[in-house]
Amino acid sequence: MSQIIVLDDVEDAGAMIKRILERKGHSVAVFTEEHQALEYAKQQGVDIAILDIKLKKMSGVAVLKQLKEVDPEIEVLMLTGYPTLETAREAMDFGAREYLVKPIDKNELEQKVHSILENRSST
Repeated sequence: MSQIIVLDDVEDAGAMIKRILERKGHSVAVFTEEHQALEYAKQQGVDIAILDIKLKKMSGVAVLKQLKEVDPEIEVLMLTGYPTLETAREAMDFGAREYLVKPIDKNELEQKVHSILENRSST
């Protein structure tokens, strides 16, 4: 299927996303450190990055910007437990495709990943 990275400062949140998406046949790598996720994306190539807005050292939007410099084709789904119009708009302005509010709904996550991959393959 596809190569996905998950970057969330809460390890359990990343592990839950990994379980959900691996059941759908995706390969998922989970990170809690921004630099590790960025290095992995540079070395491995990634189809989708799922990024929490609030991270340890950087914002998810800052990581989004760096990922897009590495690979402009990478698709990004932003996560947040604190949704605001401002953060959603900023993430979308820098190329995020989707936005997901925590707590994560399994069906919504699966649907958004499927939608991103479908749009990617049709372009």
